[in-house]
Amino acid sequence: MRGIAADVQSMTHGFPEKITRNPGCCNGGGILCLNVGNVKKTTIFSPAKINLFLAITGRRPDGFHDLVSVVAPVSFGDTICIEFSNTADGAAMENCALTCTDASTPVDGANLVLKAAEAFRAASGWRGVARFHLEKRIPMGAGLGGGSSNAACVLRALNEEAGRPLDEARLAEAAARIGSDCALFLHGAPVVMRGRGEQVERLAAGAARRLIGRRLLIFKPDVSVNTAWAYRRLAARAPEGYLPAAEAEARLAAWIAGDAGAEELLFNNMEPPAFEKFVALPVLLGQLRKKFGVAAGMSGSGSACFALLRENAAEPDAAREMTAFVRSAWGRDAFVTEARILGQGGAEFQSLSPRRFKNMTAAVLKP
Repeated sequence: MRGIAADVQSMTHGFPEKITRNPGCCNGGGILCLNVGNVKKTTIFSPAKINLFLAITGRRPDGFHDLVSVVAPVSFGDTICIEFSNTADGAAMENCALTCTDASTPVDGANLVLKAAEAFRAASGWRGVARFHLEKRIPMGAGLGGGSSNAACVLRALNEEAGRPLDEARLAEAAARIGSDCALFLHGAPVVMRGRGEQVERLAAGAARRLIGRRLLIFKPDVSVNTAWAYRRLAARAPEGYLPAAEAEARLAAWIAGDAGAEELLFNNMEPPAFEKFVALPVLLGQLRKKFGVAAGMSGSGSACFALLRENAAEPDAAREMTAFVRSAWGRDAFVTEARILGQGGAEFQSLSPRRFKNMTAAVLKP
């Protein structure tokens, strides 16, 4: 699997380019800019996310669901290469185009990358031209937020290219219009989501420190869960399937106020609908807990799951052994990757020189 370093090297081969770094452009990831003649090429890391705590509290009159969730970006994700044309006539944004390494990913107006470009044009009036190339690593139908992350990172990149016409509040509004969980990716650190997902605030610093840097094993079978189906199944259980908002807030407040690790935070009441249909999910999670003694759960509406890896020098091969165990249960086509929880607004990436950025992103994104 190629990392960002490979993308940058392929983009720069044979060109007398100028490389610059924009530290404010993509929170939770990183960005490299290359100027080649009248064309600027930007490479962005677009992180996946996991839901460590997800409580669906009820259905709203508009058909959406209210929730309380702790969500964190991780060091595994997609790469988006953007080519800006500095045309004098300011061609229309309708000329935006998208290509993708994954043939199953739509590249028309249904893709959130192009929806983000259109949303930014509508909010800012920018009339530039951009071409996008998406190197897709985050599996679809997984509950890892791939499309939403892509949209948020594109919004921020376009905002930087246009000279920041949108402040953070307006950028978040644009993100929320694209998708319920888009805005969380603008923060680049663990957050608490409420409402339908559009109300986002940073997790308290002390609590966030207990999460940032934690190692995870993320894995997904060769099946996907349709989010709309999962919510319909949950609604069919009403009110038993929901966790009352007051109880959800009390659980979260108790964890934030204490000193327990991420293991004590894990909760997801979207699991029962998915587990009823896809019994391989709870079976494997139970086996991992028993065999390896790890805390594990499902992210979002699934089907991706994760296990919290212990930082124990006496267990250097735990991730490798668990990977082999997952593939022995789900087959070699099962998706498995190791990652860490990101934080500090993406400072892990933004404080690096271009060379160190390339080296680090290649390392954290390798399988």
